[in-house]
Amino acid sequence: MKTLDLIGSAIGNTFRSKTRTILTILAIFVGAFTLTITNGLGTGINRYIDDTVAAIGADDVMTVTKVADNASDDADGPREYDPDAISGGPVAGPPGSTAVVAPIGTTQLDELAAIEGVERVQPTKTIDADYITSDDGMKYEIGVGGFVNGMQLQLAAGEQPDAAASESQVVIPDSYVDALGFDDADAAIGETVTLAVTDSEGVQHELEATVVGVAEASLGTTSSAVPNDAFGDALFDAQSTGLDASERDAFSEATVWFDADSTEEEITALQDRLADAGYDSTTVTEQLGTFKAVIDGIVLVLNAFAIIALLAASFGIVNTLLMSVQERTREIGLMKAMGMGSGKVFGLFSLEAVFIGFLGSAIGAGLGMLVGTAVSSALGGALLADLPGLTLIAFDPVSIAVIILVVMGVAFLAGTLPAARAARQDPVESLRYE
Repeated sequence: MKTLDLIGSAIGNTFRSKTRTILTILAIFVGAFTLTITNGLGTGINRYIDDTVAAIGADDVMTVTKVADNASDDADGPREYDPDAISGGPVAGPPGSTAVVAPIGTTQLDELAAIEGVERVQPTKTIDADYITSDDGMKYEIGVGGFVNGMQLQLAAGEQPDAAASESQVVIPDSYVDALGFDDADAAIGETVTLAVTDSEGVQHELEATVVGVAEASLGTTSSAVPNDAFGDALFDAQSTGLDASERDAFSEATVWFDADSTEEEITALQDRLADAGYDSTTVTEQLGTFKAVIDGIVLVLNAFAIIALLAASFGIVNTLLMSVQERTREIGLMKAMGMGSGKVFGLFSLEAVFIGFLGSAIGAGLGMLVGTAVSSALGGALLADLPGLTLIAFDPVSIAVIILVVMGVAFLAGTLPAARAARQDPVESLRYE
């Protein structure tokens, strides 16, 4: 019997006992359906996290702070007062808690630039804007975020700010579009807005910039305006008016660029060198690494339940094919008497098992994708409406194909016992079977 004939015969034999085969396929369907949904959940959330990482910063940068002299290993213990220390960014702990770090000045920037593996250093300039306004004259409070080359803000309209441009550019949050008098996000592109800052002498400065993009709300973008380098420098210079050089050039943190092709080991080695020089460093990926690990852990647990369902279904395959072997004993004897080898008999029953696995997995994966897409769309318009760009359950064609192949592999393994029993049948005894 040729291979194609063997496959055709296996498919035809599968539904000899329709009820038993359908129940077995349904058992496999449950496992495949669950695996598809849980895998889609992991894919959707991880894609969103990857987009968020791109919105927070570039892959080849890390945030660096100088460890203060009064830093203590015991974060909860009292810290000796250091008049030169300054407040850094938020840290883990009670709401509003901040790190106390040593200032980063010209000397520290030069020191960082000299460390092996550091390609470029730029101080992080903190800008405290008073308000933003447009032609309608209404003023609204707003924060000012930072932008580095390589960041990919999630935009509703427009384009990323050009870090190298000499003209002042800004990306505004989509929540400010209506308030600033624009009809929609597209209408805001190319318009001029004004941001105000107050210097150390109490004088308020107003600076204009062109809106080049409108950012969607997400984990990576808050309700802050994001200027390009030229506009950010202008705001910082205006805010710093009246400060002496020591105050003006004291920053709480700096951004360090490294080789984008660096391996994890090379990045870790660079962070170790920074630590030896007295600096704490955090990459963008590390900022959301824990969150991603938790999501992967949850998906892994859910996948475990799906695998248990598949294992249970595999016993159904064993039962179905063992019954089929018993019912077709005389037929097996006749096939072997006519010259069909044990290998082909084994292949025939194995193909039946694989086909049952294929049907169950294909139906389960197909329905899982339909249900997952519907649920994701429904949640995206209701509970997750504040997170545009999030597709809670997304599907990767390669992952779906892997699920189907894995289920077919499980079915094949489950079918080896009855297939081997059929292959061992003695043709003479089988023909006498009643």
